[in-house]
Amino acid sequence: MAGSGRRSLAELSVDEFLAAGFESEPDGDEEEEARPRPKQRERGRPQAAARKKGKASEHKDQLSRLKEKDPEFYKFLEENDRTLLNFDASDSSDEDDERLHVPPDTLEEASDEDEEDEEEDEDKHKTAKHKKADTIPVSLKMVEEWKKAAERRLTPRLFHEITQAFKAAVATTKGDNDGADPSKYKVIDAAVFNALVSFCVRDLFHCLQELLLIKAPKNKQKMVLPSSSPIWSKLRLDIRMYLTCTIQLLSCLTEASVGAAVLQHVNATVPYYLTFPKQCRILLKRVVHLWSTGEETVRVLAFLVLNKICRHKKDAYLHTLLKQMYISFVKNSRFTSPNVLPMINFMQRTLTEMYALDTHISYQHAFIYIRQLAIHLRSAMTIKKKENFQSVYNWQYVHCLYFWCRVLSTIYPSEVMEPLIYPLTQVIIGCIKLVPTARFYPLRMHCIRALTLLSENTRTFIPVLPFILEIFQQVDFNKRPGRMSAKPINFAVILKLSNANLQEKAFRDGLIEQLYDLILEYLHGQAHSIGFPELVLPTIIQLKSFLKECKIANYCKPIRQLLEKVQENSAYIASRRQKAPFGVASRESVEQWEKQVKEEGTPLTKYYAQWKKLREKEIQLEITGKERLEDLNFPEIKRKKQEERKEEDKKEFKELFELDTDSDEESTGIAVKGKSKAKAASDDDSSEASSEDYGEDDDDEEGEYEVEEDEEDVEDDGDSDENESTEAPRKQRRGPRGLSRADLEQLAQGGEDVVEDLAFSDED
Repeated sequence: MAGSGRRSLAELSVDEFLAAGFESEPDGDEEEEARPRPKQRERGRPQAAARKKGKASEHKDQLSRLKEKDPEFYKFLEENDRTLLNFDASDSSDEDDERLHVPPDTLEEASDEDEEDEEEDEDKHKTAKHKKADTIPVSLKMVEEWKKAAERRLTPRLFHEITQAFKAAVATTKGDNDGADPSKYKVIDAAVFNALVSFCVRDLFHCLQELLLIKAPKNKQKMVLPSSSPIWSKLRLDIRMYLTCTIQLLSCLTEASVGAAVLQHVNATVPYYLTFPKQCRILLKRVVHLWSTGEETVRVLAFLVLNKICRHKKDAYLHTLLKQMYISFVKNSRFTSPNVLPMINFMQRTLTEMYALDTHISYQHAFIYIRQLAIHLRSAMTIKKKENFQSVYNWQYVHCLYFWCRVLSTIYPSEVMEPLIYPLTQVIIGCIKLVPTARFYPLRMHCIRALTLLSENTRTFIPVLPFILEIFQQVDFNKRPGRMSAKPINFAVILKLSNANLQEKAFRDGLIEQLYDLILEYLHGQAHSIGFPELVLPTIIQLKSFLKECKIANYCKPIRQLLEKVQENSAYIASRRQKAPFGVASRESVEQWEKQVKEEGTPLTKYYAQWKKLREKEIQLEITGKERLEDLNFPEIKRKKQEERKEEDKKEFKELFELDTDSDEESTGIAVKGKSKAKAASDDDSSEASSEDYGEDDDDEEGEYEVEEDEEDVEDDGDSDENESTEAPRKQRRGPRGLSRADLEQLAQGGEDVVEDLAFSDED
C-alpha cells in the first residue's frame, strides 16, 4: 500500500515506474510536493479516471509539469514547435489507433487502367483550377478557322483546342452537365454543333495521322498503334478525351444516317481505341448494343468494328465479347415474324464469323451452351409439365439449335469442334420426339432444316428422312377440310398450329409444299453419295404408297414429280457405280469417286439449282404480298341464303302492290296516253335492267348491292319517259302513279324471276 511519504525510485517496480509518468526522483523539495498528497488520496476515484485518459492527455500533463520544472526548454518549444504543445483534451488512444494506416493483407499491382484513372483525376483537378469564370462560345467562324489551320498544319496546341470544343459539343447531348468536367468552350447553336462534329468525324483524324508520322506497316494484316509515334505523349490525354466523347456521342444519336457516319469514323480510329483498354471496353459494350438493336446499316458497321477489334486483340476481348453477343442474340430472338426473321439471320451469320476467329474459345462457349440446351431438354423429358415443355418449345431454343448447327457447319473441318456434332444432333432429335403431334409440325420442320444443314456441311450421315416420311402416315390428306382459310399458313414464322388451323385446307396445302421442300433439300446433299439408291428406297416406297391412297390431284402432282426426280437420280448413281473398278472397302476410292460425281453434277442437283432460284422468288413475293394484304382491311361480306333473299324481295315489292288506286280514276286522258307509253317504256327498261343485273352478278359478291341501284334506275327511266309525254307540271308530278296494278304485278314478277335465277350457292 502507499505510505504517508513518497516512495523512492529504487523501491518502485517496473509497472509502477511506467504508470508514474516518467517523473524524476525528487530532490530537496519533497516536503512541498508531499503536501498535496492527502488531497489526492481523498480523490482516489478521479485520479483513477485520470489514469485511464488517453496517451495524448497524459502527454499534455507531462508538458505542463515540464513548464514548471524547465521553463526555458518549454519556451524554446513554444517558439520553434508550437504544434507539439497544442493538444485537445478529448483526444484518446482509441482515436489515435483508428487514424493509423493498416496495410492490406494482399498488395495489388498497378495496371494501365489505374494509371489512366489517376491521370484523369489529375486532369480534373488541373481543369478545375484553370477554369475561367466565363466560357467561350464557339461560332461557325471559329470552326472554319480551326479547319483551315488543321489542313495547313495541325499542332498539339490546336488539337487541344479542337478537342475541348468537341467535348463541349458532346456535353450538350447529356442534358445535365452538372457532373461533367468543365470545358472552356460552350456550344449553343445547332448549326455550330453540326459543323464541329462533322469536321471532327470527317477530317480531324486524317490531319492527326500526318502529325503523328505513323509509318505504314509492311504487312497489311498487322496494325501499327499510334502510341509508337515520338510525339504521342503530348497528344495522349487529348486523344483519350476525344475517344471518350465519341463513345458518348454514339450512345446519344437516334438518326440512323448520323449513327452510321460516326460508326465509320470509329472503325477508322480502332487503332487509337486499342491503346486505351478502358475506352475500348466501353466502346465494345456500346457497339454490341447497336449490333443487336440498330438499323440495318448501323448493324453492319457495328459488326465491322467488333470484328476489327477482335482480330487484333483476340486474347484481351474475344472471350468476353462472344458472351455478350450471344446473350444479345438470344434476347432478340424471342419473337419471330416476317419482318424480324432477316435480322435474326443476320445476327446468326455475323456471330458465326466471330466464333470462327478462335476455335479453342469457341469450343468452350459451344460446350457450355449446348450442354445448357440439353439440360433443358432433359428436364422437359423427365418432368412432363407445361412449364418444362415451354422451356424447350419456344423461339429462343429453336434459334439457338439452328445457330450452333450453323457454327459447326461453318468451322468444319476442325478437330476441336467436331466432337460437338453428335451431342448437338441428339439434342435436336430429342426436341423433335418430345411432343410428336401434328400441332408442332412447324417446329419439327425447323429442327429438320437444322439437321439437314449440319449433315450436308459436316459430311456426317444423320437419319433425317424418317422424321419427314412419318408425316405422310399421320395425316389424312383425303379428309375433307372442316373450314376454309382466308390466307395460306407461313410455316417459317410459326412453331405450332391451333386446332382450327389443323381443320383448314391451307394446312394440308402448306404441309405438302413443306414436305416437298424438306425431302428435296436433304436428298440434294446426299445426291452424290455412292449409297444413294439404298438411302432413298424407303422414301420411294412411302411416296408410291401416298400416290395410291391420295385422291387429291393438287397433292399428287408435286409428289409424283419429286418421285420421278429421285428415281432418276437413283438410276444415275447405280449406273455410275457399276463401272467403278474399286470395292466397298476402299474408303479413299469411294471418297474420290463421290467428289468427282459431285463436281460433274447429278440430275437431282441440277434440278435443285433451278428449283431453288424459283423458290426464293416465290417466298419473296409471298412475303411482300402478305405485307400488302395485312395493311388493307377488307370488309367481310356475309352472303344470304336463297330463301331469305326471296322473302326480302317480296317485302320490297309488296309496297308497290299497296299503292293508292284512286289516282288512276282521277287522271285525265292525257295521263292515260302517258300511261300507255310509260307501260311500254317500263317493259323495255325492265328487260334492260334484267340484263344489267345479270352482268353485275357475274362480277363478284357486290352484285347484291348493285341490284338495288338498278331498280332505282328503272323507276327513274319511267319518270323520264312520262315527262316527255306530258307537258303540264302537274301531270309530271303524277307521272309515277300512272301505272296500273296489272303493270306493276308484271314488273314485280319479272324482277323476281331474275333474282331467282341469279341466286348464289353456299359453296361460293
